[in-house]
Amino acid sequence: MQATAVLGPSSVCVVQTGETYACSPGESLLRGMLRLGRKGIPVGCVNGGCGVCKVRIVEGCVRALGPVSRAHVSLDEEARGYTLACRVAPTEAVRLEVAGRLNKPFSVARATVAPAHPPTTQTKET
Repeated sequence: MQATAVLGPSSVCVVQTGETYACSPGESLLRGMLRLGRKGIPVGCVNGGCGVCKVRIVEGCVRALGPVSRAHVSLDEEARGYTLACRVAPTEAVRLEVAGRLNKPFSVARATVAPAHPPTTQTKET
């Protein structure tokens, strides 16, 4: 097994936005983006619990910083390059795509909420 030595920051490019930033070898792809105030990868809990930062590595290599929840990335998806940006660090330059389901705008269904108390009418007694 050959070890890969990482000497310095790696370039990370978010394909959809064209945003590029440098990410240190010991920090997650997501934290590197946040540290530099960049945008492109959706941010949630930053801890692997929510799955909001799901990406597909298109080019380059990453190493795991911790386990990836199977609730958010299946074994099949992982085999196709999907991971959570908060749980991996670059070992070389990386190009990634934000997972497709996150490209769609959120739509909030508006529910009609009944008032807590029916409106009261006051009658004036004479």
